[in-house]
Amino acid sequence: MMLALGLFVFQLQTLPYSTLSRHVNYRWANNGRIGLRPAQQFLGQGNESISLNGVLCPEVNGKFSKLSLSALELMAGMGRAWPLIEGSGTIYGMYVIESLQHTNTEFFSDGSAKRIEFSVNLTRVDESLIAMFGDLSQQASDLYSQQIAPAISSARTAIGGILS
Repeated sequence: MMLALGLFVFQLQTLPYSTLSRHVNYRWANNGRIGLRPAQQFLGQGNESISLNGVLCPEVNGKFSKLSLSALELMAGMGRAWPLIEGSGTIYGMYVIESLQHTNTEFFSDGSAKRIEFSVNLTRVDESLIAMFGDLSQQASDLYSQQIAPAISSARTAIGGILS
């Protein structure tokens, strides 16, 4: 695994990126002063974005690798933030898919692309890792109370009925 965005895993069989560019902005305000250079005031962190660029060759990556682009498009269309975690364990935070671009070149006789260059732009939306873990904890709690606990209860009822 190279990187995971939510449940989507970037790897050789899906979307193997060749470059990962991370851009972090910091906000500063200029305060004009008479006869002096403007004073700078630090306002805090600005936007943080990550760009992933790579080349997808369906002959090498597998014929279903093109579906990975469609999966990312569906994720982007959901309008949700996803945790971004590197294969080494580095947690980047919660990111939204800002844009997705792919260019098809070198075609087969049936019109399908031999080479697909792609670019995925992600923007961080969480306040901090602490806030992210709080949100993930809440999501896990909601998942348990709304999905898992009722399923366990139904299974117990069904098993109890069989054993009676």
